[in-house]
Amino acid sequence: MLDNVSLGRYYPAHSFLHDTDPRVKTILYAVYLVAIFIIKEPVSIGVLAGIIILQLIMAKIRPGILWATVKPILPLAAFIFLINIFTIKQGYVLFSWKIFTITDYGLSRAAIMAIRLIFLIISTSILLTLTTTPLKMSDALEKLFAPLQIIRVPVHEMAMMMSIALRFIPTLAAETQKIMKAQQSRGADYDTGSFINKVKGYITVLIPLFVSSFRRADELAVAMDARCYRGGKGRTKLNPLKITLKDVLCGILFTLLAVLVVVIDLSLR
Repeated sequence: MLDNVSLGRYYPAHSFLHDTDPRVKTILYAVYLVAIFIIKEPVSIGVLAGIIILQLIMAKIRPGILWATVKPILPLAAFIFLINIFTIKQGYVLFSWKIFTITDYGLSRAAIMAIRLIFLIISTSILLTLTTTPLKMSDALEKLFAPLQIIRVPVHEMAMMMSIALRFIPTLAAETQKIMKAQQSRGADYDTGSFINKVKGYITVLIPLFVSSFRRADELAVAMDARCYRGGKGRTKLNPLKITLKDVLCGILFTLLAVLVVVIDLSLR
């Protein structure tokens, strides 16, 4: 169900990763993003999976929350798996029928691509959305991209837009669920019929969703204007971010673990 989507939703808890400075977590996410797309060997993938499990334990994220985060992207992961398994022709042929050919290399590459997507979503959730409030995320992005202000890039406004976009993912998911239930009570059917009929049925969801989204955006703009929001110039912070020794040690530890995964992978090739 769309109202159970966890991506973009903050999970309140008192844990090591929740208390870590969001700038450190953002940098760590970039590091793990690079590591995820470099590794290819099963051993290094297993080690990275162990590190992600360690992060889940440190963040005190329950299995149900993790499943709600991963479940929506499983169809996309399956689609990526099928596309790669039938398009990669290199390696020893395991199965062949008409235009469909499956090789050992294609099977391994397809599995790696699907696992990468799942790891990417889990890392995003652990290091960013589930353990960091939108306000702290906005402050972290503004601080990290502050040097771009030299070339007149509106860093504060960009960080604000990104944090608002993340904040409204669960809101829009809940709104979509509400509209679908309302349309189903009026006789709409989204599960039966041809593909064309299903697409036409979802139009009855998209139009009210767009109208609701524009209305929410207008209400948010009015609220920000009523509170005299004029951008980042001259603004101060009630709780400014401060990096402690614990944050530095956390960043160094998980960076070294990511480097270890990459070194293991390169040594096995």
